[in-house]
Amino acid sequence: MGGIAAALNKRGEDIVPEVLLMLKELNHRGADVFHVATPTSTVTYNSLSELQTKKLASSIVVGHNFSRIAAAERQQPVSREGYALVFDGRLFPPSKTSDAHEVARLLEPDFNRGAEDIIRKFDGSYAFAIASSDKIVAGRDVFGTNPLYFGENETVCALASERKALWALEVTDVKSFPPGNLAVISTKGFAFKSVATVTQPSQKVISKKKAACRLQDLLLKSTMERVSDVEEVAVAFSGGLDSSVVAVLAKKCRVSVHLVTVGLEGQIELRHAEAAANSLEMPLHLQTYTIADVENVVEKVLWLIEEPDAMKVAIAIPLFWAAQIASRIRCRVLLAGQGADELFGGYHRYLTEYLRGGVEAVRKSMYNDLATSHETNFQRDNTVCAFHKVELRLPFIDREVVRFALSLPVNLKIDSAEDSLRKRALRLVAQDLGIPRFMAERSKKAVHYATGVDKALRELALRRGLTQRDYIKQVFQKVYTNSKGEQ
Repeated sequence: MGGIAAALNKRGEDIVPEVLLMLKELNHRGADVFHVATPTSTVTYNSLSELQTKKLASSIVVGHNFSRIAAAERQQPVSREGYALVFDGRLFPPSKTSDAHEVARLLEPDFNRGAEDIIRKFDGSYAFAIASSDKIVAGRDVFGTNPLYFGENETVCALASERKALWALEVTDVKSFPPGNLAVISTKGFAFKSVATVTQPSQKVISKKKAACRLQDLLLKSTMERVSDVEEVAVAFSGGLDSSVVAVLAKKCRVSVHLVTVGLEGQIELRHAEAAANSLEMPLHLQTYTIADVENVVEKVLWLIEEPDAMKVAIAIPLFWAAQIASRIRCRVLLAGQGADELFGGYHRYLTEYLRGGVEAVRKSMYNDLATSHETNFQRDNTVCAFHKVELRLPFIDREVVRFALSLPVNLKIDSAEDSLRKRALRLVAQDLGIPRFMAERSKKAVHYATGVDKALRELALRRGLTQRDYIKQVFQKVYTNSKGEQ
């Protein structure tokens, strides 16, 4: 894992200093090794200061900050005659040698066609950029679980794993790179092509029992692929349905599983998580926090997620803490249940949509929520974990799991407009896995409410005579003072 930076100067001038500046902005994502490549040469050093002393010039440059997660990973970039590749993220299942080198094999003999094949063929969480003599070719995984942004100004076209790297080049109109797309970047700007994106399959006719059985098999396979290159993992654990299913499946994959639970002092959900961990007979790392801890971390989290969205901050803070604990106990991979709500009808608002528009309205809403999760969830979650050099992996966000889940009739997820539990097919999986009913049938409570973080943020805002929304905006403006990226 790490961070990607790539840039092209429209005037044919040297762009190396700008790419080094971008890598500096991404230093927190990976600092084991730094790589910079032009279409014809490559430089690798252990620090950015060393890179800056190396004479390298080109109008087209790609760079990568590298942080080793698995033993099999090899350093980048991968250079071939006439082009160089940087790859950030993970293939599922992981390559036995190196994901980057596995991807590079598809680029021969025609790297333009091969770049499309990467997106079509490989499931995973990744982004890549290829520098050639006259252009950059870049792509992103189908679901957008690995962040990538793009933008341009009068002189520069650029890509990066976080917006702040583009803001550093005075690129102000920064957008999320569309998942499942390939972009060709030239002196004329960006040209995108949709290669493999999330689609809504036709509905299956299937019984509840068969649906649960097939779903369990697919989830087990997905989880195995996401833990096969490590010996131990952490699980962001609430003791509810999604995280319990992930934890039990991970244990079935014969890796050492560490449950991580966070929340403010006095939250009743903490006692539930303890009881759930005891029931599963798995080690629990539980950490409590105070309102002062929330106040101390708000600036850092806003700097990481790069937007003054109060709900996103409230969700990001618990995950930031969970990744911090995972890092502390030397788990470089954190599993989480993101995606289950969109796939199986977990959000309460689906009931309102059910009442207003019926089954078809719910089905459409769930699909749209999943298709836009790269902007609402995945970019935020990846970034707060990467800060702690922890790789977030999501068993529910798998091509086969998603395709099957989207094909299930709504009544296998939500019984009716009065269904307070929802996620029916997934609850059957939990039952088959032997997860106790007090966990498998627990009602959903959003993480920012369950951990007490939302309430703490509202209290911090009230102390300043502000709404929660205005408080977050105020802190964001402080963090990005005079920033071109200010919202």
